[in-house]
Amino acid sequence: MREIALDTETTGFDPSTGDRIVEIGCVELENYMATGRVFHVYINPERDMPEAAFKVHGLSEEFLKQHPVIAEVMDDFLDFIGDSNLVIHNAEFDMKFINAELIRMKRRPLGMDRTVDTVAMARKMFPGAQANLDALCRRFNIDNSAREKHGALLDAELLAEVYLELRGGRQTGFSLGASGETENTQFRKSVVRPPRPHAPSDEELAAHSAFLEKLSDPIWNS
Repeated sequence: MREIALDTETTGFDPSTGDRIVEIGCVELENYMATGRVFHVYINPERDMPEAAFKVHGLSEEFLKQHPVIAEVMDDFLDFIGDSNLVIHNAEFDMKFINAELIRMKRRPLGMDRTVDTVAMARKMFPGAQANLDALCRRFNIDNSAREKHGALLDAELLAEVYLELRGGRQTGFSLGASGETENTQFRKSVVRPPRPHAPSDEELAAHSAFLEKLSDPIWNS
């Protein structure tokens, strides 16, 4: 089963007010495991970079001007993801930006029905706990020490590891959820039964004596 762990970086929070995508990172998964194939691009947003966004990802307007606009890389992106499901942390955010760019190019938007939202998965598995990527890396002992700032490819790689853990880890058929069991769990709690008596009955003792009498010259009589 092929899936794509995906992350984007942007100039802000809302494409309807002019915010644009500045980076896309994708990691190919087969049966929940990263294959090593990735897609990564920086994108010229054709606008300024707000200071608040720069503090998050460190991508400056000057740096991004050296890279292609999104219309030049969209076909490569769509070819990479194909018709695979998209594993995204807070899928609604990234999808609204991707679809805003597609609509701007008068192209067909991607359906939300092909997304797997790991935020929703984490909140269901760990109700009341933090569900951001850093918190999940800590929970699953995933090394995120290189994540000094947000970066689409690094975050997609971390997300791929988090997703594997949310699916039950490397032994996906034997996964345990927050309650300790899931519908896929192959092991069941053992039932404690009282010890059975092993002393022979009178009838068994009599049968044993009758049997011994039939033996000729038993060794215990030597």
